[in-house]
Formats: sequence, C-alpha cells, structure tokens
Amino acid sequence: MIKYTLKCDDGHAFESWFANADAYDSLLSAGHVSCAVCGSPQVRKAIMAPRVNTTKERPPEAEATPPTVPETSEAQAALAQMREDVEKNATYVGGDFARKARDMHLGDAPDTPIWGEANLKDAKALIDDGVPVAPLPFIPTRKVN
Repeated sequence: MIKYTLKCDDGHAFESWFANADAYDSLLSAGHVSCAVCGSPQVRKAIMAPRVNTTKERPPEAEATPPTVPETSEAQAALAQMREDVEKNATYVGGDFARKARDMHLGDAPDTPIWGEANLKDAKALIDDGVPVAPLPFIPTRKVN
C-alpha cells in the first residue's frame, strides 16, 4: 500500500491510499480519482516528503515540534457536524438497521430515529418498498482506524 497526498485544481489537499503506484496511475487515467472535498476529477500528486525510519535518535527539538494539521474545509466541518448530530440524536442499531427500519415503517415498532448499516440488497429493498431511508456519508466511529 502507498499513501499519496493529492491536490485538486481548486487547491484542496487530501490523502488517499492505493495498492501501489501503478494502481494510482490506472485509477487516475480511468477517471476514478476525484477530490475528496469538491469532487473535481482534476487531481494530481502533491509534493510530499517520504517518511524514512533511521536507527539514529532524533534530536529533542524535533520531537517537540507538533505535526501540522491541515485546515478543515467547510464540507469537512459540515460532515463532522452531521456525524455529531446523528450520533447524539439517533440510536445506532448496527447491522439490524434494515429490519428495524422496516418494522417502524409498518407500524410494528415505535418510530424513533435510528442509524446503522445495511447491505446493498437490503437498502434497495427498503427504498423500493417506500421506507424513508438515506445513506450517510460516514461510517460508525468504532469502525474507523
């Protein structure tokens, strides 16, 4: 695996992992790489410094320097706020989401705000049956590395 720092033509910088350098080139040429902030397909590798581990001890002043944290875009801030609101106001039901959503829709369970996970087949069946559901643009915190 290789991690690249990428930059779009609007100046948004973000990181992404690829199986190898050839995978990045193949995905980019096929149009499958886009900006994580604005969705622009005009993406290129940004200048990055590789991390090299050495056996030498680091000078104390190097350890005291905190790493730089990239600025959060408005889109990232909005997603973070959405995650906070969902986690605060709804119950996470995990993989039981499709069953619980259907039970609420049919009146077999109290109507309460829930969120969770469903496979593509179950999610499509819910939508086809008129159950009001929508995908969330994030995964549960406990599944984030």
